Amino acid sequence: MTKRHAFFLVAVIGLGYSLRPQAQQGQHGQAPGGDLPHMEHRFDNPEVSAKSFDDPARDVWQMPARVIAALNLRSGQSVADIGSGTGYFAIALAKGPTAPRVYAVDIEPAMVAYVRQRAEKEGLTNVFAVQGAGDRTNLPESVDVVLIVDTYHHLPNRVAYFTALKQRLKPSGRLAIVDFRKGAPGGPPDEFRFTPEQISGELARAGFTLQAQHDFLPRQVFLVYQVK
Repeated sequence: MTKRHAFFLVAVIGLGYSLRPQAQQGQHGQAPGGDLPHMEHRFDNPEVSAKSFDDPARDVWQMPARVIAALNLRSGQSVADIGSGTGYFAIALAKGPTAPRVYAVDIEPAMVAYVRQRAEKEGLTNVFAVQGAGDRTNLPESVDVVLIVDTYHHLPNRVAYFTALKQRLKPSGRLAIVDFRKGAPGGPPDEFRFTPEQISGELARAGFTLQAQHDFLPRQVFLVYQVK
């Protein structure tokens, strides 16, 4: 593997969901029902991924504190971080001012174990690592907010996925999507980047309506939805 190829695998995947490919890494396709293409890649080495996922330089453009503040969480609420990876957002959420109950969901067993151990080391009793699946979250209870960062483009069969996800949102619960803009530095190839209109179109078919759109992130769209 060349240095350029290695950098590509780290940089363009988008710091997101650990999706197990059906064939080779980097495979993509059109899902049944007309969903936009999805990108398949496997993240099964947390120690390697953490070097980019948790790099302090990421804070400059990811702005985790500002993203969390925009969610307007209240004390006693719960959040599911789907595609949590090494816990970049899950840990930040758990340490936030409202200290919500955080479910860190990932489909890679190595990532789930990594977040569980990380939370234990940091003494965070409000973080719960969850082994998800490609078609469901496996959340043990309904939550107030679902946060999906740099992961939307990895999910296959998204309309079906988010239709099912509604059952894990509390009444008046919200779904927050953060994903790469077309042409922005880093992240996946442009064919796996979607406009707010494209994302909203898919989520409308799953029964969601756009509640808010934040434009402060330099590389990503930030969209918040509620169930219709």
